[in-house]
Amino acid sequence: MSLVLVSPSLVCDAAESDIETNKLYIVYMGSLPNEESYSPTSHHLSLLQQVIDDSDIENRLVRSYKRSFNGFAAILNNQQRENLANMTGVISVFPSSDYRLQTTRSWDFLGLPKSIKRGQTVESDLVIGVIDSGIWPESESFNDQGLGPIPKKWRGVCLGGGNFSCNNKIIGARFYDVRELSARDSAGHGTHTSSIAGGREVKGVSFFGLAEGTARGAVPSSRIAVYKVCILGGICSGDLILAAFDDAIADGVDVITVSLGVPYAAEFFNDPVAIGAFHAMEKGILTLQAAGNFGPEPSSVISVAPWLFSVAATTIDRKFITKLILGNGKTLIGKSINTIPSNGTKFPIAVRNALKCPNGGNASPEKCDCFDENMVKGKLVLCGSPMGELFSPANGTIGSIVNVSHSIFDISVISDKPSINLEQNDFVQVQSYTNSTKYPTAEISKSKIFHDNNAPIVDMQSSRGPNPRILEILKPDISAPGLDILAAYSPIAPIDDVDKRKTKYTILSGTSMACPYVAGVVAYVKSFHKDWSPAAIKSAIMTTAKPVKGSYDDLAGEFAYGSGNINPQQALHPGLVYDITKQDYVQMLCNYGYDANKIKQISGENLSCHEASRRALVKDINYPAMVIPVEPYHKSFHAKIHRTVTNVGFPNSTYKAILINHNLKIKITVKPKLLSFTSLNEKQSFIVTIVGGEKLNQTVFSSSLVWSDGTHNVKSFIIVQILSL
Repeated sequence: MSLVLVSPSLVCDAAESDIETNKLYIVYMGSLPNEESYSPTSHHLSLLQQVIDDSDIENRLVRSYKRSFNGFAAILNNQQRENLANMTGVISVFPSSDYRLQTTRSWDFLGLPKSIKRGQTVESDLVIGVIDSGIWPESESFNDQGLGPIPKKWRGVCLGGGNFSCNNKIIGARFYDVRELSARDSAGHGTHTSSIAGGREVKGVSFFGLAEGTARGAVPSSRIAVYKVCILGGICSGDLILAAFDDAIADGVDVITVSLGVPYAAEFFNDPVAIGAFHAMEKGILTLQAAGNFGPEPSSVISVAPWLFSVAATTIDRKFITKLILGNGKTLIGKSINTIPSNGTKFPIAVRNALKCPNGGNASPEKCDCFDENMVKGKLVLCGSPMGELFSPANGTIGSIVNVSHSIFDISVISDKPSINLEQNDFVQVQSYTNSTKYPTAEISKSKIFHDNNAPIVDMQSSRGPNPRILEILKPDISAPGLDILAAYSPIAPIDDVDKRKTKYTILSGTSMACPYVAGVVAYVKSFHKDWSPAAIKSAIMTTAKPVKGSYDDLAGEFAYGSGNINPQQALHPGLVYDITKQDYVQMLCNYGYDANKIKQISGENLSCHEASRRALVKDINYPAMVIPVEPYHKSFHAKIHRTVTNVGFPNSTYKAILINHNLKIKITVKPKLLSFTSLNEKQSFIVTIVGGEKLNQTVFSSSLVWSDGTHNVKSFIIVQILSL
């Protein structure tokens, strides 16, 4: 775990002489040497002694990573960082950035009802590692009724701090930030994500009477191990995240879910999540990461390493709607999660929120940037900005009517006061009514449930591809429900920054919620196929995914939702899988251009580059999707992609290649067209050739290859992307 617990103030106080340049850095050194006499901490101190002229070396070393991989976190200035980075044995030195949280009916919507077939015995041996803001152990979603003893394989501990107890459901707990000396969840986020992945079945759950039903995770009999790296406010330091990976891998978890991220795609070995996930993959552990909430900007996806399973967020078929009834009898339909019954009461609408904003600039009362309490007290306010509802309740208002764009209309805002989001045309109608009468009034009803036949659609905020690091690797990989998700919550955490009510179950949205859905499905598949590799499980989920009906932007669908929406039952029987070994990833890194000596150190084995780096071969990593980037100045292109599939379906089977090509200007061929198998786990290879001519008037072309034996349909997307100048 950690060598020393250091107060955040030490980052500034460690050396007064260079106080302005001292930062907390992560020094990554690859795999642990396979030597009995090797002492990681002693080695780390020795390295620091070579770059720091300071007798207080031990206080500069914040923590050592020494259980699952090699490295340390230390307080350094820029010159010391550079000196360390140039030392033999050091792969990367990078700042410890602050990561942020990427914040019932849904399992039925996904085709995983309560009655589904389960491997109960194996499921109860599976441990889901959750790297997040902790957990509320007393939540009913984590009761251990009917669960047997802790699995014998488990090597973890319960170090949850004062007044924290584990049970046969929560079997491991650790915390890392000295500002909160407990694994108990003060933010609510970790409790929510943990219950989505592996929560027990709890009946009669609702959010103040809304969305009542049974809450449950994908694998209710699984165990949960919690690694608290985030504190209240959603701050999660990168060095702590890497420490959590170090422990989780060594503790023996089976899957890791990480709903955290920074607003950019870091280079692989400058990213604590990518580093930790690589070493988890070595041990047969698949890591799930939220794709990010920075959409719909292209290339905003933050989870980009090929060994990570990156998750986008979609809607489910349950939608919350709210009615606005104006004083003239006109009824408009909007969005919010409003739990307060109106009982027919109409409130006055403020004609103006203020005469002007005192701070000037671009601030506007019409956007709810400022209020005159005398003008809005006891009234509903009109906010021409989608952020207006965050500010209005603090100024004596009764509630808010907010104008939002179509793209974010499906995001429901929770408020402890009557509120509603309206699209532009409806908002204009409210403005017209308000300006046409002396005493405008309106009633905002309690929200109701509406069945949405358009689901699933990708959330506007869900981060998009293409992959900003490796264009040939599709990201995000998959999508799952992420909007208006009801799950367990910390009863001491406020619902949000404005709504200070407390609740044991709440509704949250974001890729943070989608990520544990897929983690739960990974555990579900693993409970039937314990011998499958992380890549095989990932392939099974990707190639059996359900279609997504679209997104709110015109970007190519696969760059918004990956291979589609998770399909848990079908993922158990994919027929064929695209497997990827550690050596395959190493070869990809070689072709990508990483230094051969560093790759050898990362892998910890005598795995080296087979041949000189060839960037064009990166596309040949055995990924379940194929992306072909084409330079814009090429009038035509010709690409060959090599793939190998492993038979996990019927021992004797023949698969036929079916091409679904949506553009006649691109020709796609597959050789051979038939793949015949005579045994399980047999491998067969094929080549996909893509040829494009001139006058391509699109930037993205999407097709797909389906291998079918009449029972199994193994689908892989083929995407041609014309790069911009």
